[in-house]
Amino acid sequence: MSMSDRLQKPVLVLNASYEPINICGARRALVLVLKGVASAEEESLAFVHSARHAMRLPSVIRLLEYRRIPHQTRALSRKNILMRDRYTCQYCHSTLPSSELTLDHVIPRSRAGESAWENLVACCHPCNNRKGSRTPEEAGMKLARQPRPFSLHTIRHLMRMLGKGDEKWRKYLFY
Repeated sequence: MSMSDRLQKPVLVLNASYEPINICGARRALVLVLKGVASAEEESLAFVHSARHAMRLPSVIRLLEYRRIPHQTRALSRKNILMRDRYTCQYCHSTLPSSELTLDHVIPRSRAGESAWENLVACCHPCNNRKGSRTPEEAGMKLARQPRPFSLHTIRHLMRMLGKGDEKWRKYLFY
């Protein structure tokens, strides 16, 4: 695994109260630990090296000061749509890396379809080309599930799903 891949691995972020609140990349987690904002609760087997030091990458970090998390909506972005849809094409159900996925407007923009949570889905290139500027019904395609806004339930589900791949997350996710 390359250094770039290691620095993109997901890291579970806990509030000072040990409540899981987010997921960030290993690079961001490392910065938070080095700045003294967070501590590494669990570490992965991977290391990062500087000229004089070697440090294990965190797998779970905990913020040192409690942060009140307001009930907020997530920004509408490609990354958040792909996370919501679990990096899975909503037409053919293939799970792919983000570089192999596009965003599809369920109601095409050419027909006044908006760029909104309820109208955007993760889609592989072949399915997007097949659908074109038609609705799924016109293209003879069926959505895996109706697109909805990103919610607290979505982020918790995503944490649990990613936690299945990292045994160290389990004790923090309350299965």
